[in-house]
Amino acid sequence: MWFTSDNAGPAAPEILAAIAAVNTGHEQSYGADAAMARVTARVREIFEAPEAAVYLVATGTAANALSLACLCPPWATVYCHSHAHVAEDECAAPEFYSGGAKLTLVAGDHGRMAPAALAAAIDASAGAGVHNVQPGALSLTNATEAGTVYSPADLAALTAIARARGLATHLDGARFANALAHLGCSPADLSWKAGVDILCLGGTKNGLLGVEAVILFDPARAWEFELRRKRGGHLFSKHRYLSAQIEAYLADDLWLRLARTANARAARLSQGIAALPGAHLAHPTEANAVFAAWPRSGHRAAEAAGALYYLWPGAQTIDGPDDTPVTARLVCGWSTTEAEIDAFLTTIRP
Repeated sequence: MWFTSDNAGPAAPEILAAIAAVNTGHEQSYGADAAMARVTARVREIFEAPEAAVYLVATGTAANALSLACLCPPWATVYCHSHAHVAEDECAAPEFYSGGAKLTLVAGDHGRMAPAALAAAIDASAGAGVHNVQPGALSLTNATEAGTVYSPADLAALTAIARARGLATHLDGARFANALAHLGCSPADLSWKAGVDILCLGGTKNGLLGVEAVILFDPARAWEFELRRKRGGHLFSKHRYLSAQIEAYLADDLWLRLARTANARAARLSQGIAALPGAHLAHPTEANAVFAAWPRSGHRAAEAAGALYYLWPGAQTIDGPDDTPVTARLVCGWSTTEAEIDAFLTTIRP
């Protein structure tokens, strides 16, 4: 009953097999390996973007921070949701790699940025000209930190506001596959066709050992990203081990099959919790994360049974009256089983 994070799960067998298969003989380093050429071709095919530039890094933080540095100069600001990963969980890496760019937090319910709030935030910037931080870029997350999903229309509404004001858009897609699996649209519809300039396509949370793909839909930005990746210490020498993971991930729609499984497990968990007396959902469950509250007695029973998940926000405690609810975040991965979920629901049921 392990629901702390999809980061905590194992790598998919297909990924381990791909790494083993590439672990023979010699191969060109630093991204010049044959597998990387195939990865680029596959990404361009999947995203209907024949000129897209594709680069691999080992972590989501590196992918996001290096991408934002390409879009936002040091004297400008990145507009992101109040609870975006780049704002709350990356130890100021975007600010560091951009040379000091600021983050401006924008409100919105259930993890989704409100278009009116974005427009107001941008229009309120730089009122005193040179004395103020300047508008720089928009950063969105799909699926969001609240487990919800932006539709293509949702994204297009926000990117249009940014583009009308001269700003490019970065999309943190650490759980992009989960969002895509939920919506059933095309990868292109959920990225460049909706106005996204750079997509960080996640894999680590969805069955990979550790690799994220950065897709630049405008190849004119590619050389700068290459330089920033090298200068930032994120260019792997034995790059074929990154390439092999992404190649296997995208083959035969493995990435979507893994995401569909994780989403289905989260839906089962969400529905089970919501049906309990005294329980409710804090956010709609649209991807693979469940935000729900249930009575403290159930939390204590889960703790005693060894279940692992996070109270959300973390300042809460399970001490107190049995029937008062406490909110938690539970994340399912491709390896989460129905039996694991059913055992958890039985444990917390009054």
